[in-house]
Amino acid sequence: MSKTKTILITGSTDGIGKLAALKLAEAGHQVYLHGRDADKLASVIAEVQAGATGDAVDHIDGFVADFSDLTDVLKMATDVNEKLPKLDVLINNAGIYTTASAITKDGLDVRFVVNYLAPYELTNALLPLLKQSNKARIVNLSSAAQAPISYKAFVGQERLDDKAAYAQSKLALTMWSMDLADRVASDGINVIAVNPGSLLNTKMVDEAYGHHWSSADKGANILTALAVSDEFADDTGKYFDNDIKDGAHGAARGEFGQPHADALDKEAIAELESQTQQVLQSLY
Repeated sequence: MSKTKTILITGSTDGIGKLAALKLAEAGHQVYLHGRDADKLASVIAEVQAGATGDAVDHIDGFVADFSDLTDVLKMATDVNEKLPKLDVLINNAGIYTTASAITKDGLDVRFVVNYLAPYELTNALLPLLKQSNKARIVNLSSAAQAPISYKAFVGQERLDDKAAYAQSKLALTMWSMDLADRVASDGINVIAVNPGSLLNTKMVDEAYGHHWSSADKGANILTALAVSDEFADDTGKYFDNDIKDGAHGAARGEFGQPHADALDKEAIAELESQTQQVLQSLY
């Protein structure tokens, strides 16, 4: 089996998504990026190409989509399906915390849309491509911040502050990750949810908190390892917590840990899936 992987990373024009793209292309993998802004995406593609090695140089490209608009997400999925013969790794990294416009044109909190519904829709639309891989991996970006979901807020009937919306959207993603792992196990697809590390030195953290605990490299390194390292070849349906290790914020790497209890609760997951289907049906 060829060691060169075809990898798609969402939200990869800055932060740990971009750093992971640079590292993976430098290691010779075919990396496809995603961003909202076509000019910024083109600039980052050129930067990643410049550091790529081997055949990867000819296989660095990207897709433009605004993840706050699920129609745009599905259009991107169509483009990916048409462009790529297979997908070995999907890293659902795109995320939003603080924003000037918290509500989408459909009346939903943008955190639920970008951080959960967009990867949900994208991943499901790309499952046929992932099944073409010998042993595909899906890496979903969770967070140390996970809070029980208010379904009134989820369907747009109540407003949340930034912190609550972010934490609830990240729990939704984590719950879905655990469920998805069960659903795709027979297709040879592994699913891991990962907290890449709290308060990493990224634009999103800076805008939300104005300070950081660890370098962005810490997050990019764990994404890279979860994407391609043989060490994680058999891990699925798990939550990697990059914060745990002797309680030290600056520790090089964490370990597998326990997500929020709702992520392991079948009834809670079934409720999320039901609510998700209702929201999606109301949109299309």
